[in-house]
Amino acid sequence: MKLIRLLLASALAITACTQAPTEKLTSYVNPLIGSGGHGHVFVGAHVPYGMVQLGPTSITTTWDWCSGYHQDENSVIGFSHTHLSGTGIGDLFDVTVMPVTGDVKYARGTLDDATSGLWSPADRTQEVSKAGYYSVPLTRYDIKAEMTATTRVGLHRYTYPASSEAAIVFDLENGGCWDKTTEASMQAESKNSISGWRFSTGWAKNQKVYFYAEFSKPFEKFELQGMGNMYGRASFATTEGEVIQLKVAISPVSIEGAKAAMSAELPHWDFDRIAQQADEAWESELSRIRINCDSEAQKRTFYTAMYHVMTAPITFNDVNGDYRGADGNVYNASHNTYSIFSLWDTYRAKMPLMTIIQNERMGDFIATMIDICDKQGRLPVWHLWGNETDCMVGDPGIPVVADAIVKGIEGFDREKAYEAIKKTLAQDGRGRGLRKKYDYIPCDSFTESVAYDMEYALADGAAAHAAKALGHNSDAEQHIKNSHSYRHLFDPATGFVRGKKTTGEFNTPFNPFYSTHREDDYCEGNAWQYTWLVPHDVPGLANCFGGNEKMLVKLDSLFTAPSTVEGDPSPDISGLIGQFAHGNEPSHHILYLYTMLGEPHKAADYIREVLTTQYTDSYDGLSGNEDVGQMSAWYILSSLGMYEVEPGSGRYWFGSPFVNRAELTVKEGTFTIEAINNSATNKYIKSIKLDGADYTLPYINHSDLKAGSTLTFEMSDTPAKWYE
Repeated sequence: MKLIRLLLASALAITACTQAPTEKLTSYVNPLIGSGGHGHVFVGAHVPYGMVQLGPTSITTTWDWCSGYHQDENSVIGFSHTHLSGTGIGDLFDVTVMPVTGDVKYARGTLDDATSGLWSPADRTQEVSKAGYYSVPLTRYDIKAEMTATTRVGLHRYTYPASSEAAIVFDLENGGCWDKTTEASMQAESKNSISGWRFSTGWAKNQKVYFYAEFSKPFEKFELQGMGNMYGRASFATTEGEVIQLKVAISPVSIEGAKAAMSAELPHWDFDRIAQQADEAWESELSRIRINCDSEAQKRTFYTAMYHVMTAPITFNDVNGDYRGADGNVYNASHNTYSIFSLWDTYRAKMPLMTIIQNERMGDFIATMIDICDKQGRLPVWHLWGNETDCMVGDPGIPVVADAIVKGIEGFDREKAYEAIKKTLAQDGRGRGLRKKYDYIPCDSFTESVAYDMEYALADGAAAHAAKALGHNSDAEQHIKNSHSYRHLFDPATGFVRGKKTTGEFNTPFNPFYSTHREDDYCEGNAWQYTWLVPHDVPGLANCFGGNEKMLVKLDSLFTAPSTVEGDPSPDISGLIGQFAHGNEPSHHILYLYTMLGEPHKAADYIREVLTTQYTDSYDGLSGNEDVGQMSAWYILSSLGMYEVEPGSGRYWFGSPFVNRAELTVKEGTFTIEAINNSATNKYIKSIKLDGADYTLPYINHSDLKAGSTLTFEMSDTPAKWYE
């Protein structure tokens, strides 16, 4: 009887830890998380990886409004079909649509004059923001605005008051202060359709967006308005409560491509059906990880993080496969192509997460990156709507491609991918030529020299993993040698990496707390943060310090140092615990160094602190920019108890699982994570089993994970070490 009771109790426990199949995961998504503070997230309607991201755009264009939306100000100049999410620079806001009544001024307007432009205050008390749907009343016009989307088409539903001067205005001028329209055109094709294009320059220097729009009600007239005829007004007479719908399809290639998208994705006017399909698309993607955890707030934080991760990269081809290449020309591909690659941010956690739960799509990401290399001569750095922005330091495309090679991701030619890595490594631009000449990048010849050099060293380390996986052993040896360039910058007298001049002398004066944005030896950080940016060679870094114990002492001091950054620092340096800055990417791997150095209990302490204090389900729920999914991906992987510290290694180091159970849809089935006796106090891993057998490694390999294994953590309130 005791055995029967034990088996029954075990079965009930397993049932309790597994979410009910009918539980709706989209109900836990709150797109407004991260819309306050410095989160910079997109708010509006879209589907996973959709080209169309349809949502409100505000008058304000300062840093915290990079996405066009922020909790601190409720103006709406219109609803744009393209946005960025979580970036530190703004752009896009293409094909902005505003429903109006009466006479208006065709301009962006100013906040101190309610009639200075098209804009209206939005009633945020009645705002609805869900996965695939957005709605808000525009109080100036008494119009209820609703929107949903397919991959390439935005669907608007506007409920009007009675008016003889109702209209829908297309605005091709306003990208804010972020970009400038260089060429625009609109024309009526019939009594209920218009088409056009907007070319612009900004962060993306040569962006091209084409569109085709249909109205559910024929307009009485269509007139070009404003400076340069950049506004088009479709006028109607409306009765009280009358609904007018609008479909807008976009393409990076042509008006014909936009028309084909509308025909393929949205040939009807059933708004509710499209909103339901958008919800179902999100549900399908969110269900790739099903979790059991201790609170509803934790679920909201987790599944909103999943939602944010899948906002980009965006689909960047027409329905027939046509796309605009990195050289500006039009090509056709047999696979989906993508854009908005924020690689300096996402090589660390988001792209590794994609290799786990988005194996097929990841193959298309890599095929796109190889194609970009073919067209521009090197792998992408930060690609935006077909344009290389060269934003941020290093060669962050290399770790992403190398990781996919090592993990055997399908959908691209692995040897060609490795050739793209080598081609990129061979470049002399962006400080690489100096690095080849001096074995490091001299600070008196190149700004942000330390940051560039260390990112290049990290990329070399990832390239070595790829070379080994493909049997190019001599290449691997050279890559490893190159990956040690950071050692030239390590100053044993201070215990920090520092700028070094062409003469071999360290840059002076030196202050490890000092950082000046874009004008010193580091990038969005200081010596405290960058000294640890050696995830590919932790034993080598330990030797620089004089051994593991001395490195641990220095690492401990990172978290007890004063949380002050001197100089004129970037606002990205946020989420400080001592000098550890979780709000920005260079610090994201640091907590896991404790596991690598043999003190996993310290990793657990800090990981749980970050998970519970720097991520919440509130508007200001992120401690730094979302950065196109990187902040959220860190949360997801760390909640699962692991993190890929060494780019391209194919292994995930353990931290402290925050969820009690997770089921991940992986290439060969379901990978299950169980955390037995898990709680706020039981945060330390006592022992691990893999498929029921004792497991004594501090990491798990991707090969075990993708095979659909079961990983069981036994948790305790007592610090422990389960590995040698």
